[in-house]
Amino acid sequence: MPVPIDPRPLNASERAVLEHILSADFSGAAELYGQLDRTEVVALWAAGSVSVDLRVREPVQRAAMAGELVPVDAHVHDRSGDYVGELLVWTAEGATLAGLEYAWVTDEMPSALPSVEQLRVTAR
Repeated sequence: MPVPIDPRPLNASERAVLEHILSADFSGAAELYGQLDRTEVVALWAAGSVSVDLRVREPVQRAAMAGELVPVDAHVHDRSGDYVGELLVWTAEGATLAGLEYAWVTDEMPSALPSVEQLRVTAR
């Protein structure tokens, strides 16, 4: 159940991972990347979660993507190189940024987003 918050700009970690993921080569990447300056965090996915709902303020150049999930694999590896999860970027109908999800495979929910150095990003 999302936890609404007062809309706020992306923090440095959110911005860094989104910039990195949206730098991959896929249809709609440039438009989504161009939305970052107008993107706000409007909800947490749960108390203490680093997964967030996003909203892009108008005016905005919309992307023309098929589907709601950005077609990029953004695998997260810990400092020893082990796979610990992935980041998923969601859109509203393929047009605007709508969510950043950290799907983890560890026992404990992550308390912070990974650094860009921990990501292995490839377009699908």
